Amino acid sequence: MQLLGFRLLATTLAVIVALSVVSRAQDYAKDEVKRVADAITVFSEIMGAGDRAIPKSILGKAEGVAVFPGVIKAGFIVAAMRGRGILSVRDEDGNWSGPAFLTLTGGSFGLQAGGQSTDLVLVISNRKGLENLVRNQFKIGGDASVAAGPVGRAAQASTDIQMRAQILSYSRARGVFAGISLNGSTIRQDADANLRFYRRKLSTSQIVFERLGDAPEPTPAWRAILGEYSK
Repeated sequence: MQLLGFRLLATTLAVIVALSVVSRAQDYAKDEVKRVADAITVFSEIMGAGDRAIPKSILGKAEGVAVFPGVIKAGFIVAAMRGRGILSVRDEDGNWSGPAFLTLTGGSFGLQAGGQSTDLVLVISNRKGLENLVRNQFKIGGDASVAAGPVGRAAQASTDIQMRAQILSYSRARGVFAGISLNGSTIRQDADANLRFYRRKLSTSQIVFERLGDAPEPTPAWRAILGEYSK
């Protein structure tokens, strides 16, 4: 009887510990879930901007899309920029991968002061640019050609930009949406965020190319909105 009671106690404790671990894992991933949800909101609002939206003709040819909601730029004379975002990649059948988590850092010099929050969108237009971006550390303007992306009707007059640039960049600040230059900024994979979201150690390449890892919420909504505007 004592042995049976000990086994029952041990089993009960094991279940409690397991549930505690799962609960903590869900808590740890709250920031990542919010990041995906924020990216969905940013992308849907931008694409709902009519003539100021990213042209579907560009998204229809995109290899990948990265969204960085609420990138913060602040400083006096020397400004620093930091943001966190996600990246998804489209396969040959037009299906989008789950989100891989990224960080963006950069700086600039000049007569500037104050702070600003900006939503950033990167549209990766070819495979080479995508492979460069997926590397552990990617410097915009150094590892791939990046250009401020055209919006609305301007896309028809900017086919030369699209052909030369591997990545098209966009920004939205204070309700104004337009192309932006990000040369000198650095993008890195956010390994800790990938671990928390997928509950296993996965690299950006494994997530977007090999399609490893389950698709936690709100991944289906993120994939759906990408699919809707890239048809």
